[in-house]
Amino acid sequence: MVDFLQAVVLGIIQGLTEFLPISSSAHLRILPEVFGWGDPGAAFTAVVQIGTELAVLIYFWRDIWRIGSTWVKSLFRPEYRGQLDARMGWFIILGSVPIVVLGIALKDVIEKDFRSLWVIGTMLIVMGIVLGIADRIGGTSKGLKQLSLRDAILMGCAQALALIPGVSRSGATLSMGRFLGYERETATRYAFLLAIPAVIGAGLFELKEIPHGDNLYGWGPTIVATIASFIVGYAAIAWLLRYITTHSYTPFVIYRIALGAGTLLLVATGVIAA
Repeated sequence: MVDFLQAVVLGIIQGLTEFLPISSSAHLRILPEVFGWGDPGAAFTAVVQIGTELAVLIYFWRDIWRIGSTWVKSLFRPEYRGQLDARMGWFIILGSVPIVVLGIALKDVIEKDFRSLWVIGTMLIVMGIVLGIADRIGGTSKGLKQLSLRDAILMGCAQALALIPGVSRSGATLSMGRFLGYERETATRYAFLLAIPAVIGAGLFELKEIPHGDNLYGWGPTIVATIASFIVGYAAIAWLLRYITTHSYTPFVIYRIALGAGTLLLVATGVIAA
């Protein structure tokens, strides 16, 4: 029963933090350590994220269907190839390549060395500062129609940095988008769509690891956490898209730096283990 209660808490945390630029993987690593529960494991973290991506699939189902169907048509009918939705299909596919390649190549490092709280705390601070700078100096002249293949791949490369817990998938993608001059809502929407293949692919790839290895929870708690993350994540998407239309990323920057500094302090003083 304790495992299931912990799983619900971790699922809620995942749902609340996945789409905000504050790193859900960092929270799933730091908070269980603070609570004395131990590291839930890289596989648990990857699988639970499937819940939040299912929320993205449902929330953006019209966009996803339109992009997917237009992309397929463009493969056989030339008149569709110049349309934005057809190009978006290619942008999402090609933008996902960096994180897939690096995720497979660095699997052992990701599951061991990158989960050190020294690394996570540092990344929270560093990428928080990067996000703040990007949001302050980035232009707002580009919308979704101006998205180019080069920019899509650059944001895909930035997303790949999220293989390091503490970076934040959305935070890294948004930072690159803002540096490239895209308005906040455009960068956020593309970040949501770009994450779908990577997150669902990683979760399915790690399914086989749930009952084995260094993972703290078995199938039951993992499924419960995934359901909780889906429910909370759906609400978080709607809130974030409304928030960014009138607000900057400054509160997230401050939170990241505070959380990162607090984590490093707790590790340095021996309160929690790295």
